[in-house]
Amino acid sequence: MTEVGFYHLTRSPLEEVLPRLLERVLGAGHRVVVKARDAAEVERLDALLWTFEEGSFLPHGSAQDGWEAEQPIYLTETDDNPAAADVLCLTGGTEPAEPDHFTRILDVFDGANEQALAAARDRWRRHKAAGRGVSYWQQKPGGGWEKKA
Repeated sequence: MTEVGFYHLTRSPLEEVLPRLLERVLGAGHRVVVKARDAAEVERLDALLWTFEEGSFLPHGSAQDGWEAEQPIYLTETDDNPAAADVLCLTGGTEPAEPDHFTRILDVFDGANEQALAAARDRWRRHKAAGRGVSYWQQKPGGGWEKKA
């Protein structure tokens, strides 16, 4: 069964949170697809993962880079999964065409944006109605995540 974790950004922007989430996913031995809104966002995330912290490295790529099947982190604006990743990370309100092709989905959304918040609530209801496990994580004031539901 697919587990969907909703990650409510309340203190830090996506640019600070996404690399840390991806480090944890890779550290647990998974491959991940990161789905962005559009090609421009894929390029922005690609640059972010190269520069988010001096001296760190998150192996990643997109269709622009080639070697799609070898990418531990694959960035896309489509539903491609060339490396047979078992984790999907959704950004910018994107949704998967086939959520049950993944064991885990990380739905990261901006809690300061009322539209994004309402859309995340709608996605929660739909995943729950489809029988997927859902959990809700909110950023703690001092950093880190607290499971709320």
